[in-house]
Formats: sequence, structure tokens, C-alpha cells
Amino acid sequence: MTDTTLSTLGPRAVLRHLWQEQRVWMASALILGLLAVFDPAQAAESARFAGAALLHTAPYLVLSVAIAAWAGATGADNLIARAFTGAPVLMIGLAALVGAVSPFCSCGVIPLIAALLAMGVPLSAVMAFWLASPIMDPSMFVLTSGVLDMEFAIAKTLAAIGLGVFGGLVVHLLARGGALGEPLRAGVGNGGCGGAKMRAPKPVAWRFWIEPERRARFGRDARKTSLFLAKWLTLAFLIESLMLAWIPAETVTAALGGEGLWPILAATLVGVPAYLNGYAALPLVGGLMAQGMAPGAGMAFLVAGGVTSIPAAMAVWALARPPVFALYVALSLTGAFAAGLLFQVWTML
Repeated sequence: MTDTTLSTLGPRAVLRHLWQEQRVWMASALILGLLAVFDPAQAAESARFAGAALLHTAPYLVLSVAIAAWAGATGADNLIARAFTGAPVLMIGLAALVGAVSPFCSCGVIPLIAALLAMGVPLSAVMAFWLASPIMDPSMFVLTSGVLDMEFAIAKTLAAIGLGVFGGLVVHLLARGGALGEPLRAGVGNGGCGGAKMRAPKPVAWRFWIEPERRARFGRDARKTSLFLAKWLTLAFLIESLMLAWIPAETVTAALGGEGLWPILAATLVGVPAYLNGYAALPLVGGLMAQGMAPGAGMAFLVAGGVTSIPAAMAVWALARPPVFALYVALSLTGAFAAGLLFQVWTML
């Protein structure tokens, strides 16, 4: 909404609009404000943690925002969308494979997901990429093989691909029944216009900066996506810092110990609000396994935590409609439990 439009509204309408636009920033400010009053040391630590986390993810976010804005400004989104057409099962498999080896974190991939859905790419292929991406990447593979072992790293990679394929196929079957027609929240994107682009593709203007209108679109899309991510990730990292501070590691250890099916199920559920990022969780899982925790429980914890961690889940919630978000969480839990169970069986052979 422009300043000119705002000037025509009454005071209540203006306040309501500002609340809708700025409520996420206000929530972050409220958290820091309350901490500053009741626990100044934690306020400083939470601010430092959120700043460091944003700085760490910045390269991935900048790259993903730039790719999404570039695709829209050049018209290359036509080519990208058409690349995802064809046999659904093949597209789902390829999307899961690319997601498992891509360097994007669960938050950095969000603008790409929004762009793909807005282009009219089927939700089944996008979901496969979406689920597989946060579980594994090249650096995570190397670190996992070092902290745990190569077998675990390979199994986690296969779990990422398997979860992507599983989720993509489920979404494909649901979509064939007429469900999930509008996956994005209002104002985030519109798959209908993207579908029109695929039906009537226009030439791609690779040198988009020559045309003022395309330059303006690039800047507008990049700015909008950056602000969207910044406000949600800031709130997510603040919440994560509080979980780190207030939930002792011993609690997690007690919940994940033992053998059998229960530890795998418990690890899946505990991994949902996983307050540790994927890199920090590896030493914890390694220590628990050294103390006798079942390998399957460790796999379930890492898979569930990677897909449904607080920053990732909040980013998905901000982007997708509630039914898609609920399906994302359900697929994550089911896939994480299955991955843990299968890995446990494998280690027993």
C-alpha cells in the first residue's frame, strides 16, 4: 500500500494496516523489551544470537533472493517453470535429489520456493525440494561424516531424498484429487499468473538491467523478499535463543535415551521444536549415541529437527497457507520417524 493510499484512510484503518504490516517486528521488539526489563543479560545474549544467526545465513539469503528477483526480472522464470514440467514422478525425484545436494539452508530456500510456486511449478515437485533441502547439504555431509561417521552421513542423505520423494508423491496424489490448489498466502505469490506464463512464454531478457522497467522489478522484488525474510527470521532466531537458554540439554538427553520404538518416536517429536541448528545438533547426537542412544533415534531427531526447526517452521508458516503448513509438518514427522526406523533396522542387520 502506497503513502498516497494511506493518506485517504481513516486513523483506525491506518493503525490496522500498520499493525498487519509491522506486527512481526513489534513482536521481536516486545520480546527484547521484556527481556531488557526482567533479564538484561539474556536480552543482550538474545540480540547477539539473532544478529550472529542472521549474519551466518546472510550469504545464502542474499543468493536466493537475488536468484528469485533475477528470474522475475529477466523472464527466466518461464524457463525454470517449464523445466519442472513433464512426468510428475520424474520431476519429484529430480527435485528431491537437487534439494538434498543444494547448499541452501531451510530459511534461505524460502524465496526460491515462493518464486517456483508463483511461476506455476506443481506443488508436488516444490514440496519434494522443500523437504529435502534443509536436511542435507555439502558442508553438512562433510561435518556429519566427521562428527558421526560416513555411514550415518550417507544414510542421512538418502533420508533427505526419500523424504522429498515421499512428500512429493503424497502432494501429487492430493493435488490430483483437487486439493491444495492455492498453496501460497495472499500477497506472497500467485500460481495462476505463473501458469499463464508457462502456457504463453515470452522471450527471456537476459540483460534485464538495460530496461528500466525490469531493473525496477528486480529491485522491488529483492527488497520485498528481503524484508519479508528479515522480519520472520529475526523473530525466529530470538525464540530459538530463548529455547537454548531455558531448555537444558539434560532434558533432551533424558527424552532420547533408551532403545526400541519409543526413543525413535520421542526423538521425532522432540526434533519438531529443535532448538539446535543442524550443525550444533551433531555433537549432541554423537554424545547421546556414545552413551547408548539408538542410532535410529539420532537419525529421527536430526531429520525432524532439520525440517521443522523454529526458524524453518516460521518461515513456512509465513509463506504457505495453513493446510500446506500442516501437511508440511505431517510429512516431516512421518518421514523422520520412518527414516529413524529404517536406519535402526539397517544398523541391526
